Amino acid sequence: MEIAKALNPEQALRDAHPAALVGVKTFRDELTLVIDPAHIVTVAEFMRNTPGLLFNYLSDISAVDYYPEDTRPGRFGISYHIYSMLYNRRIRLKVFLQDEEPTVDTVTGVWSAANWLEREIYDMMGITFTGHPDLRRLLMPEDWDGHPHRRDYPLGYETVQFSFNAEDIMKHKPFAKE
Repeated sequence: MEIAKALNPEQALRDAHPAALVGVKTFRDELTLVIDPAHIVTVAEFMRNTPGLLFNYLSDISAVDYYPEDTRPGRFGISYHIYSMLYNRRIRLKVFLQDEEPTVDTVTGVWSAANWLEREIYDMMGITFTGHPDLRRLLMPEDWDGHPHRRDYPLGYETVQFSFNAEDIMKHKPFAKE
């Protein structure tokens, strides 16, 4: 069996699906390919199945809320961290989604490991994965209102105790009665 020569992921994607590639970023020798959300499944299949790439392992999916939006193309960023076991290299595929009804196609048909990772992002960030086989809350109760990892989610907090405000804070603490 002959192993295909390793390809440059950026150039291979640019040649095969030029409309899918929105941008490229390299930071500390880690390559991030910014993908048009409409093409994420096509790109994922291409990265997994193309000889010379074979990114056959989805190690993680993470989501970030960039609220309030700044110079990024969308409020939400979803990163797919993929690894090629044969060529021992990893890259990141990233999509940006808009604020209103953030939706992207599921990649569970490409990497089955995406199932629980997408459910966690749905639960915590409120991003819908179209075509997901079992999209429901994973960590929060079904009747929970909102998505706790969004930056505009209201926080319940306790004032930090310092020496100058210790008396005020101690007045409001619930102590056990003897």
